[in-house]
Amino acid sequence: MITVRYFAAAAEAAGLEQEQVPAGSLASVLAEVVARHGAELDRVLGRCALLADGVRVEGAEPVPAGAVLDVLPPFAGG
Repeated sequence: MITVRYFAAAAEAAGLEQEQVPAGSLASVLAEVVARHGAELDRVLGRCALLADGVRVEGAEPVPAGAVLDVLPPFAGG
């Protein structure tokens, strides 16, 4: 299992800030969370940076058991 932590708009779309999902490729992890939370989360994910234990991951890269995957939408600042 991995821990997925949602921030800002991603947390709002998922309806929670953190959950446990099965480890696997990033693509399989994202498919799992979209299946759980729906189209709004899918829309937000397209704009997010995804970090597994602080390292950016993409596509079919693995997210190993025990990892923390942070879902970070773009932040506005000034």
